Amino acid sequence: MRGRRRFPLLLVLLVLWWLLFTPGRNLSRIGDHTLPYSAFLDELEQGRVTSVVVREDRIEGTRWAPPFLLARGFRTTRIEDPTLIERLRSGGVRFDSVVGEGWIQETFSWVLPLLFMAGFWWWMLRGIGRGQTQMGTIGRAKARVYVERDLPVRFQDVAGVDEAKVELREVVEFLKDPVRYGRLGGRMPKGLLLVGPPGTGKTLLARAVAGEAEVPFFSINGSEFVELFVGLGAARVRDLFEQARKAAPCIIFIDEMDALGKARGLGIISGGANDEKEQTLNQLLAELDGFDPSGGIVLLAATNRPEILDPALLRSGRFDRQILIDMPDRKGREDILLIHLRKVNHSDQVEAKVLAGLTAGFSGADLANLVNEAALIATRRGANQVEPPDFTSAVERMVGGLERKSRVLVPEEKKRVAIHEMGHATVSFALDRGKAVHKVSIIPRGIGALGYTMRRPMEDRTLIAQSELEHQIAVLLGGRAAELLHFKDSSTGAADDLMKATEIARAMVERYGMGSDLGPASWVHDAAPPIPLREWNGPSIHSEEFRKRIDEETLRILEHAYGLAVRTLRHHERFVEVGVIGLLEKESLDESELNALWASHGEPESVTPQGLDRMKTGSTTRRPDPEGHPHEA
Repeated sequence: MRGRRRFPLLLVLLVLWWLLFTPGRNLSRIGDHTLPYSAFLDELEQGRVTSVVVREDRIEGTRWAPPFLLARGFRTTRIEDPTLIERLRSGGVRFDSVVGEGWIQETFSWVLPLLFMAGFWWWMLRGIGRGQTQMGTIGRAKARVYVERDLPVRFQDVAGVDEAKVELREVVEFLKDPVRYGRLGGRMPKGLLLVGPPGTGKTLLARAVAGEAEVPFFSINGSEFVELFVGLGAARVRDLFEQARKAAPCIIFIDEMDALGKARGLGIISGGANDEKEQTLNQLLAELDGFDPSGGIVLLAATNRPEILDPALLRSGRFDRQILIDMPDRKGREDILLIHLRKVNHSDQVEAKVLAGLTAGFSGADLANLVNEAALIATRRGANQVEPPDFTSAVERMVGGLERKSRVLVPEEKKRVAIHEMGHATVSFALDRGKAVHKVSIIPRGIGALGYTMRRPMEDRTLIAQSELEHQIAVLLGGRAAELLHFKDSSTGAADDLMKATEIARAMVERYGMGSDLGPASWVHDAAPPIPLREWNGPSIHSEEFRKRIDEETLRILEHAYGLAVRTLRHHERFVEVGVIGLLEKESLDESELNALWASHGEPESVTPQGLDRMKTGSTTRRPDPEGHPHEA
């Protein structure tokens, strides 16, 4: 028998032996009822006692027990009673006497407890020994190893990262035949760093490389190297590479590399040069210098914060290549949606191309969640297929939050929200034709949104002109402008719009050099130095006078965009009024309804921005509203 099973069996045998042979223990007597001596005499007088064994300290026997008069054992304490024998004879009870317990019982009465204690301590010490053995494995890496059959992911299952797949196909070919790949003297990079925002598919792409190459895949998170005790992380790094050398050709994948490879030299901030993270990073650098990539080992790592990685980790000879895994473009989003749409039962009216235009800025993980949310929405309404409205509801839920239909707005608030949202939609229709207004709603969502205007880009754009940025600011300020024109005062509902508009205007001045008074220069100095030793919360690099000029230029851009929004709303006042009536009746208007309203009441021959400039009703500086209410125009 195996050693771990011997002690429990031995313990059971000893307990049985103790029950059978130690004084006063007998399996046949377990469960005997204990009687007071007086009750025993009463039972004896009533003729219920059938047999008795008289021992030195007790009396044991059997009796007829009510209510069914079944034979049951009993025991009672022995008391010196000269009349006991006569009472037993007169009652016709069979009796006997036992003196002593026998040498076996006497021996086990004191040996067995000693054996039991010895066995208990042997078992405890053996457990401690096992713990010490396991202490030897605490430095072993916790990497999960996947063989080819465990990785069904292939490049065809990854979309939206075509450029990255082209680079990584080279890794697959190298892993399949390292000797042939190096026939001209070239070598494969030791490490490849996948860089990109969260949810763009870095981990999925690494698994696809291993699946295509059909090699073992060692996957570990960067935080799993860091432990409480100094030196354990370095030991795990050594063990990980040792396992990889035995399994070569293979792939080592370290996710969240920034948890392990954060830049050293932060002094007091990082706790000195001998902390656990730095020793672990030093060991990783040594391993990268020590292994030969021609042996068939490829190190992949992923991070969304490359700016904080140690420069020694990114130099040539270690992580030789950085592969950008960026947010997918419109074609990439369409390909990703086609992959996930195959997993759900959807109607033929669902078009991945339309959904791709509706999900600008979504990552691959967001798109997977979108398809899942749409399927859940269709399931809740009892549908047999997922329909296009389900995807629209899923997008609204992901962007704006859950609907709060339980929150009832008073009529005045509801009208104000409708005017606010139609202000956004009107300015977007007139100025920002690069984005289609997909839906306008006055149904509260999320934490603070009382309504929303959903827009989708008509085409992918890489560069944005200054006039387009000004139009974007005008769209953001259109809601506040509509409130001022109709109610002659503003509300708190434009807080988020003002914040976003200010961010765009400040970026135009400081980052893009679009300020007319500051020249074609960038005034942002936020690039991280090689070793991040910058002062935290340090003084500004600009003088107070210069900061004032930046603020004035930012305000000038905001006022100009606000005036543009006001003039646009006045020119399309009829479209705003009809749209508000429709929102108050239906609570939401979709793209087709909005386009129909614009065709009939929006004056399709709407003026150009140059024409709007000719319609100025005042200067672009701060001035009072024609009705007497001051605002920024």
